[in-house]
Amino acid sequence: MEIKVDDLTGTEVAKLISEHLQGMTQHSPAESIHALNLEGLNKPEITFWSVWDNGELAGCGALKELDHLHGEVKSMRTSSAHLRRGVARRMLQHIIEEAKNRGYKKLSLETGSMEAFTPAKKLYEHFGFKYCQPFADYKDDPNSVFMTLEL
Repeated sequence: MEIKVDDLTGTEVAKLISEHLQGMTQHSPAESIHALNLEGLNKPEITFWSVWDNGELAGCGALKELDHLHGEVKSMRTSSAHLRRGVARRMLQHIIEEAKNRGYKKLSLETGSMEAFTPAKKLYEHFGFKYCQPFADYKDDPNSVFMTLEL
């Protein structure tokens, strides 16, 4: 698998982000969806990566700088054709390493509280993320859980 910084202009990436947003609307009420569209991901404080496996887009992930010591995991998604092949694990490892390289002391994330998000929560727990209170601009929400990793 190859992970590369992506400029968000490819049709495959646009399709995967659309799939990601559609998945969020299936499992979360609109007011609890914090996933970003292409425009939202194309900001200076966000680095977006795509994961490629034998020329096919396998997944994506992003790192948002909240401040010079704190980053946020965004837009973790595995293509439906590449589920259970370690794509999310590789992407999360990459994001954690990049956060360490940037000198961040903490990496946080928001994900859904519903059953559909259990595999994601288990992945984050495996990497040492702990449940925490809302961070940055997030508010308490029964449809969200917040997790953080001390680096």
